Amino acid sequence: MQAATALIFEGTRAADDAFDRVVRDRGVQLLRIAWRILGNRADAEDVVQDVFLRLHRHGLDFPNEAALGAWLCRVAVNRCIDRSRRARPIGELPELIAANSSAEAAMLREEQKRILTQALAALPARERAAIVLREIEGLPTADVAAILGSSKSTVRSQISKAMTKLRAILAKEGE
Repeated sequence: MQAATALIFEGTRAADDAFDRVVRDRGVQLLRIAWRILGNRADAEDVVQDVFLRLHRHGLDFPNEAALGAWLCRVAVNRCIDRSRRARPIGELPELIAANSSAEAAMLREEQKRILTQALAALPARERAAIVLREIEGLPTADVAAILGSSKSTVRSQISKAMTKLRAILAKEGE
């Protein structure tokens, strides 16, 4: 099976171009999702690389772009959940400061980012994935459900529980 898939990608410039386009178009989004779930850039990069290796083995045989995107996100989230079970310490999110920001505003954002990163790390992996996909990445609930392999009501429940936990954690930080 893998040999047949490899043949699809070998020798055809169109297939190579299509795969490269998917990597370019989806790589940043997958890295963002993985980083937010794992909190560690190195692990996130490993997950994204693994996702694209799996795509290469699978081939680009999807009915449409939406199906491809859902498959990529589902594989990325599942790989993140697998990795998070190994419980590596969560790292910092990258600095995303506008060029015209003041030093005080930058320090405040950095502190808020640190608090949010710690709060997200305290959530169970599936709740963290649901929050990242729905609330941070802005995906529709139906897409999040498809990615996580659960129902829309389960996703809504996970998000509700996660938000309650996040509020409690953030309230303690504010005291």
